[in-house]
Amino acid sequence: MITQETLTHLWLHLGWPLLRLLIYLAIGLLAALFIESLNWTRKLAVIARPLTRFGHLSPLTGASFSVCFFSGMAANTMLAEGYANRQLSRKELILANLFNSLPSNFLHLPTTFFIAAPIIKSAAFVYIGLTVGAAILRTLFVTLLGRMLLPANNGEIAATELPPPPEHPFRAALQNTMKRFKRRIRKIVGYTVPIYILFYALTEAGFFTAAERFMGQHLAWLSWLSPQALSILTFQMAAEFTAGLAAAGSLLASGSMRAEEIVLVLLIGNILSSPIRAIRHQYPYYAGIFKPVLAAELILFSQGFRALSIALIAFLYYFLVM
Repeated sequence: MITQETLTHLWLHLGWPLLRLLIYLAIGLLAALFIESLNWTRKLAVIARPLTRFGHLSPLTGASFSVCFFSGMAANTMLAEGYANRQLSRKELILANLFNSLPSNFLHLPTTFFIAAPIIKSAAFVYIGLTVGAAILRTLFVTLLGRMLLPANNGEIAATELPPPPEHPFRAALQNTMKRFKRRIRKIVGYTVPIYILFYALTEAGFFTAAERFMGQHLAWLSWLSPQALSILTFQMAAEFTAGLAAAGSLLASGSMRAEEIVLVLLIGNILSSPIRAIRHQYPYYAGIFKPVLAAELILFSQGFRALSIALIAFLYYFLVM
């Protein structure tokens, strides 16, 4: 028999989070379609033009980069629409998703900073500076890859692609947006809802907690770190980033660890804990925006690329200050 307590739990942990996700997806889709319908793509792309021009990336990729500073969902929706309409090749879609790493990093920067700063003090500035540096490095490297992999004329728009403006541009754009929105939102809901429910079931069954705990308990290959550092890693992976910060703050305050050691271990924890959490939190909505297989491919590339860049920054940091 289903009790009131069970229904409340389902609403708080499944119903409301899923509804909120669908609302955000709908808003992102509406924004992306409206921008495209108004032909604002090139205007928004101006911000990233030096990078996109060098990397042979299209204006649509540049516009997505600009929008990503405000909404990752809207930026990804723009890319998905462009790919569906064959404005982006699969190769550029992957590069564009990686290219958005920098603005997506800035989206979470204020929250991360204001949590970390009171706990680990000055080490927060160094840690966040290094993670932002890794994001900048990724963005610059993507432009190099784009220059090598994409055709030189990829960033140009043919005149035939730009139809004459209608008499009432906002009204026409709104009508076009709503027409495409109704068709697209059905597909998004059709993918997102069952995948989100599946991941909720896996979470309730303890799958992700067990996976994170398993990784946290099998860190023998990091024996070169101090026991205190390993304890931070265990908290960061078995619980969450804030738990790792709390442990780091305690050890820093007691003088058991230096700020440089704290920064290094947080970078390592970032690399190790992010993949599982990305699959857990990103995949359900990625699979709604892109097709499930493509969503998995994009997450695999982005997480792998992210891990490599942070590992490089951590490696350099270790040899420079440790």
